Amino acid sequence: MLVDVLKVMFSKDLNRLKQEIEMYQSEKNLWRIEKSILNSSGNLCLHLVGNLNAYIGNTLGQSGYIRNREAEFSLKDIPQTELIKKIEDTIVAIDRVMNTLNEDDLQKEYPLLVLSAKTTTGYFLVHLAAHLNYHLGQINYHRRLLDNG
Repeated sequence: MLVDVLKVMFSKDLNRLKQEIEMYQSEKNLWRIEKSILNSSGNLCLHLVGNLNAYIGNTLGQSGYIRNREAEFSLKDIPQTELIKKIEDTIVAIDRVMNTLNEDDLQKEYPLLVLSAKTTTGYFLVHLAAHLNYHLGQINYHRRLLDNG
């Protein structure tokens, strides 16, 4: 059951991420930061794509994805269409891996030590879904605050 819930959550939230990025009226505002806003929506998008492709696509699905976490926060001015393509590719990659998992897989230990202690794969996938949703909320707020046309 949890596998099915996670599939729905990742699909829903990644598609919502795509919509949020598409809704920017000004492409330059994807990269805009102001006052205490430390990360642009463009960088948060790159971070989410990198995070999910690394921890689900590569670690669980052996996709060969190589993450550059530093670049997720340092790259700027990537075209909106390229961000959208990265999200679409991530949707496909995550869906592919999630379709291979079953409830027994979720009880196994996640192969990497990422948090402060070892966790089950199920626990870590819930963590990743919450992380995606957290940054998705930031992107939504950023867009409404800084891209008000």
